[in-house]
Amino acid sequence: MTGRRLVDRDRGSFTAELAAGLPALLLLLLAGLTAVGAVTTKGQCVDAAREAALAASRGAPGMSAGAAVAPRGAVVSVAVQGDRVVATVRAPVRALGAGLPRLTVSATAVAAVEPGAPEPAP
Repeated sequence: MTGRRLVDRDRGSFTAELAAGLPALLLLLLAGLTAVGAVTTKGQCVDAAREAALAASRGAPGMSAGAAVAPRGAVVSVAVQGDRVVATVRAPVRALGAGLPRLTVSATAVAAVEPGAPEPAP
């Protein structure tokens, strides 16, 4: 009978451990998926900033070129500083989970104004 009592003491311990650990595991999963989304959005912002800077340095409208490549909800800004064009793209990252804070990623690209090109257009 002593062997039977030992087995009965451990009954339900797995369920209790699962109930205690599952919320932490879920939070880690949501944070990991949000991080993957942030890295993807950062890559899209880098591409959009590069396109905007190159287009503006050639005399084309840089903001529209960047907006065509930028992720949804991104803000594209182009500034001409002497013989350089600086393009910045900022985009919000959608956090998975209501309790997680909003993130914003940004990227900046610089291009030299090409000789003989028309005046850079933002």
